[in-house]
Formats: sequence, structure tokens, C-alpha cells
Amino acid sequence: MARITVEDSLDKVPSRFALVVLAAERAKQLLRGAKPRVNTDNRAIVTALREIAAGKVAYHETRMSAKKKTEVD
Repeated sequence: MARITVEDSLDKVPSRFALVVLAAERAKQLLRGAKPRVNTDNRAIVTALREIAAGKVAYHETRMSAKKKTEVD
């Protein structure tokens, strides 16, 4: 399987920082048993990045007392 890069996912999120937050949160969900939304045999973080690049997971910014919240669709 081809390597996944940050650039593959940057058009799906507003910044590199948002990408890190979203990928970390999704990887945690995968480690807790969430079902992957793409076919892959990679580690949770790589699977999360593949899901973001494929548009299967989205970043939504909400105003919560200066904190950012991630939501997985």
C-alpha cells in the first residue's frame, strides 16, 4: 500500500495543527475498538490519516470557551 503523507490530508482540514488533533482523536477511537472506515492493516494513526484523506472523517470547529473540539462523523 502506498505511503500516506500529511499533504494527502491537508485539503480536508484547515491547518496542520487541526490535522494532528483530528488524527490523534480518531486513532484513540480506533484503539478503543471503533470500526475503521477504510480497509487497511496499518497502525491506528496511519488508519486515521487514511480515513481523513479519503474524506471519511471530518474536522468540525466549534466555539467552546476558546477550546477546539473534534467530532467524527
